[in-house]
Amino acid sequence: MNAKKYRRVFTIVIDSLGVGPMPDAAAFGDAGADTLGHIAAHFDALKIPNLQRLGMANLKSLHGVAPAEKPLAYYGQLREASNGKDTMTGHWEMMGLHITKPFKTFTEHGFPQELIDELSRRTGRVIIGNKAASGTEILDELGEEEIATGHMIVYTSADSVLQICGNEETFGLDELYRCCEIAREITMKDEWKVGRVIARPYVGRKKGEFKRTSNRHDYALKPYGRTALDALKDAGLSVISVGKIFDIFDGQGLTESNKSKSSVHGMEQTIEIAQRDFEGLCFVNLVDFDALWGHRRNVVGYGEELERFDVKLGELLDMLRDDDLLIITADHGNDPTYTGTDHTREKVPFLAYSRSMQTPGALVEADTFAVIGATITDNFGIAMPDGTIGHSILDKLN
Repeated sequence: MNAKKYRRVFTIVIDSLGVGPMPDAAAFGDAGADTLGHIAAHFDALKIPNLQRLGMANLKSLHGVAPAEKPLAYYGQLREASNGKDTMTGHWEMMGLHITKPFKTFTEHGFPQELIDELSRRTGRVIIGNKAASGTEILDELGEEEIATGHMIVYTSADSVLQICGNEETFGLDELYRCCEIAREITMKDEWKVGRVIARPYVGRKKGEFKRTSNRHDYALKPYGRTALDALKDAGLSVISVGKIFDIFDGQGLTESNKSKSSVHGMEQTIEIAQRDFEGLCFVNLVDFDALWGHRRNVVGYGEELERFDVKLGELLDMLRDDDLLIITADHGNDPTYTGTDHTREKVPFLAYSRSMQTPGALVEADTFAVIGATITDNFGIAMPDGTIGHSILDKLN
C-alpha cells in the first residue's frame, strides 16, 4: 500500500448521473440510455464550466460543451460489477461490496396482499394506494382522503422501496415513523425484503397544495458486510456523511452525519466541512438529481440542477487544499429522456482532482465502482475489509 498522499478526501455522488449504457444495459431494459449525454443534447450549451475544466466533457462527448484543453482532473468511467441499478447497490459497491442478488421491486402489481394485511393489522391503519407512483402524484390522488379518514398511503417506485406518506399535522411525524418502523420489520422477511422503507411526510390540506417536507427518513438494510467506511472509522479517521449517505449505510461506518434539505444545501454543507480541519473522508450524496428530475423525466430540471451544482462546485474548488482529493461520481443512471420512471443501467463518471496533481488526464475504464473505496483506504494505508472487491488506482493519481 501507498503512504498517505491526501489528508482529506471529498467524494461527491451526483445521484443518477450516468454517462452511457453498461454493456449489459439491454438485459435491464436500458439499451441506449445516457443520462448526461441526453441532457446535454437537450440544451444549446449546459453552463457547467467547473465540471468542464475538470474534464467531464473529456470523458465523453457532450453537445455544446467543449473538452478542456488541459483538464485539471483525472477522468474516466466506471462500470458496475453488481447486479442492479439502484442507489444502495451503487453506493455499497463503491465501498467494496459486490451485490449479486438484486433487491426486490414491486413496481408492476404493488405489494402482496398478505404483506399489506399484516402492515394494516400491526399499525391499526387502513392502507390505501399500494401501487407504483411518483410522490407528487400519489399525494394529489389520495392526500385529501388520508387527511379526512386517517387511512395510510403506501406506495412504491421503480426502486426496491416501500414508502409511507403522512401529513405532518393530521397524521403526525411520530406516528409516521412508528408505522415505518413496523414496515421495516415486516419487510425484513426474505420473500418481501426491500432495500428501504421511507417515511414521506408532507404538509398542505388539499390537492395542488401538498408539499413534501425535509423530515423524510429512510429505514435501510444494514450493508451485507464491512465496507471501506468501517475500515476508515476503525482506523480512527473521520467519516463524515452529507445527504442520504447515513440512510444508505444505516449509519454503519460513519462518525458524523449531516442531513440535507436539497442538493444545493448539501453542497453548502460540504463547503462548510471543507473549512474544518479533519483527517479522513467526507462522503456526499446529492439526491435531487434523481428524486426530483430523473424519476420525473424532467430533462430541463435535471440540466438546471447540474448548472446550480456547478456554481457550488466552483466555491468548493476554491476551498480545497493542496493535500485534499476530490472525487466526483454517480451511483447509477436515471435518463430523464428515457421511457418509464426507472433508473437506467449505466456507467458512471469518475473525476479525481487535487491542486497538487502534476499530470492529470485520462484513466482506463474500470470494471467496478469499488475502485473508489479501495483508492481511499489505500491513501490512508488501510486494508479493505475481507470479502470486498475493488483495486486502488491511487498510484495513477499523480
